[in-house]
Amino acid sequence: MQKTPLFPILLVTFIDALGFSLVIPFMVVIVFKLGGHEVVYGLLSATYSFFQLIGSPILGAWSDKFGRKKILLISEGGTFVAWIIFLIGLLLPYQQTSLFSIPLLFIFLGRALDGITGGNVSVANAYVADISAHEDRKKNFGKMAAASNLGVIFGPLLAGILGATAMGNTLPVIATALTSLVAVFVIHFRIHPDKQTVIPTMELNRFSSVLKQTDKKVIPTVELYRLSSVLKLPNVPYFLTLYFLIFLGFNFFYVGFPVYAAGELHWSVLQLGIFFAFLSGMMVLVEGPVLTFLAKKFSGASLIITGSFILCICFILLQFNNIVLIYTGALLFAIGNGIMWPSFVALLSNTGDEHVQGMIQGFAGSAGSLASIIGLVSGAFLYHIVGSGLFVITATFMLLIAFAAIPLIKIEKSATP
Repeated sequence: MQKTPLFPILLVTFIDALGFSLVIPFMVVIVFKLGGHEVVYGLLSATYSFFQLIGSPILGAWSDKFGRKKILLISEGGTFVAWIIFLIGLLLPYQQTSLFSIPLLFIFLGRALDGITGGNVSVANAYVADISAHEDRKKNFGKMAAASNLGVIFGPLLAGILGATAMGNTLPVIATALTSLVAVFVIHFRIHPDKQTVIPTMELNRFSSVLKQTDKKVIPTVELYRLSSVLKLPNVPYFLTLYFLIFLGFNFFYVGFPVYAAGELHWSVLQLGIFFAFLSGMMVLVEGPVLTFLAKKFSGASLIITGSFILCICFILLQFNNIVLIYTGALLFAIGNGIMWPSFVALLSNTGDEHVQGMIQGFAGSAGSLASIIGLVSGAFLYHIVGSGLFVITATFMLLIAFAAIPLIKIEKSATP
C-alpha cells in the first residue's frame, strides 16, 4: 500500500475544528441577540445538517472519481465563503421580518452553504482509510478525532478572549473565516493526490466498478452514487443505521446543553468556552494515548459498547445543576465518546474497499446529517417542553445503542483485512 504522511490531513482536521469551535460556543448567544429563541437555534443548527445531507454523498462519490484532494479543496473553499456570508449577517443592521431578522437570514444562508460543501469530514475519513493499513485504522482514526478535539480545546477559549474585545462577536467569526482560508492552502500545498483511490473514468461512466467477493460468492455489481447500491454491500445497512442512532442521541445533547448552560445555569460565553475546552482536552487524552493502549487490549466492538454505557451515565449527570456533577459528566463524555466513536469509524472503514470508501463515508455522513436534522429540531422542541429532562432521553438513546452494537462483535471477528 502506498504510504502517504498522515500529518497534513491531521493539520486540516485541527484547523477545521479550531475555526468551527471559535463560533459554536456563542452561537446560541448570537441567535438570542438577533431575536431568536431555542427553537430558532435548533433550526439554525439543523440547517447545516440538512444541506450536508444533500452534499456529503455527492462529494464523497466525487472523491472516488476525481480524487480526495480536489474535493477537499472544494469543500474547504465553500466553508470559507460560508463564513464570509455569516460575517455579513453580523454586520448588517438589525431589521425584523415576519419570521426572522435580516441578519439571521444571512446567517442561515451561510450555514446552508457550509453544509452543502461540508463533505470534508467524510472525504477526510475516506482519505485516512486509503492511506492506512488495516491494522492501523483504529489508531489513525483515533488520531483524527484527537486532532479535531485539540482544535476544540483552543477554539472556545480563543472565542472567549476575542469575544471580550470591542469587536464582540464579529472578531471570532473573522478568525474562523481566516482559519478556513489557511486550511485551503494546507490542502493545496501539503496533501498530494493518492492515485490508488481514483477509479478509472471508463468504469465510472459505466457506473459499474465494484465487485465484492465473500465466501466464494460474488455480490452483484453496484452502481455508484445510488444509496440502493451502497446498501447491497455487506453490513453497510447495519452500520448506517447505527451511525444514524449515534448522531441522533448526540445532537439532543448538542442542541440542549448550550441552551441549558446559557438559560438555566446562566453561564457566560467564557464559561461555556472553558467547559467545552475541558471536555475536548479530556477527549484528546482519551483518543490519543489512552485509545492507542486500549486498542491493543480490546476489540473495537467492546470499546463501542463500553463507551455507549459510559455516555449513558454522563448524560444522566448533566441534568443536575451542580458544577462538580456537570464536569464529572463532561469527563465521562470524553471517555465514552473517545473510545466509542473512533472505534466505530474504524470498523465502518473496513466495509467495502478503497474504490468505494468515499461513497460509503458520504452516505454515512448523510445518515449522520439526517439524524442531526431530526435530533437538533426535535431536541429543541423537547428541551422547550421538558428542559434538562432532555438529557435523560439522551441517556436512554445511548443505552439502546449499547445493546444495538452487540452484533458488531460477530462482524468484527469475521472481518478480514
